[in-house]
Amino acid sequence: MLDIGQVIPYNLNMFKQAQGKHKAGGEATREAILATALETFRQRGLEAATMREIAKSAGVALGAAYYYFPGKEAIVQAYYDRVQVEHLARVSAELAGGKYDLLERMRIAFRTKLDVLQGDRKLLGTLFRYTGEPDHPLSVLGPGTRANREQSIAVFALAVGDERLPEDVRAVLPSVLWALHLGILLYFIYDNSPGQERTRKLSDGLLQLLVRLLSLVKSPLLKPVRGSLFTLLRDAGFFAEPSSPAAVSSLSLNEEA
Repeated sequence: MLDIGQVIPYNLNMFKQAQGKHKAGGEATREAILATALETFRQRGLEAATMREIAKSAGVALGAAYYYFPGKEAIVQAYYDRVQVEHLARVSAELAGGKYDLLERMRIAFRTKLDVLQGDRKLLGTLFRYTGEPDHPLSVLGPGTRANREQSIAVFALAVGDERLPEDVRAVLPSVLWALHLGILLYFIYDNSPGQERTRKLSDGLLQLLVRLLSLVKSPLLKPVRGSLFTLLRDAGFFAEPSSPAAVSSLSLNEEA
């Protein structure tokens, strides 16, 4: 019995180690497929690339590629998730590095998003085509990407921070910033200036105008008009409900996982 008591823990430890190695190997395989697929999409475009080509380039069997990603749409969804995690990480790191006013915080949120997507303009051009197809799972305005939308809006809510604003303005401002950043990304796709410098200047200028507009909107005299306008836009579905910290927390948990 003494001998058996020593053997059992040893066998259990070996089993745990094997599980850990299998999990690590599986994650490495998934990452290899994802990285290969994204590079293929960047070079050849989403439509031209095939799962067979991706599997061959990644050095895995076609069945293994389909095991981790049922199709190209699943790969793009993983890309969306990765972009949100990276955006949150960069914004959080920069905001933690100093005390900034509202304009600078918003500029950080926009600038870091452009930095994350700098090498993906061709891929973005393909993905933006689905915007006009509400039911397409990759449409940035469709139900299939709702979680990504909420996470992105929550990151912009971090940029708004504890700025002193009327509650109705605070409720919709993150969504306004998210909508504005979509327009900026569309211009970003077509911008052929070095480093897309024109996009960055346009972004900075629009945010500066927005801050000036906010100073006017905060006036008590405009509260009735502001309330009617925001209610109209929210009822029409242009703005989501106020972003909650849960969206950012969920994104953080996904990043750690």
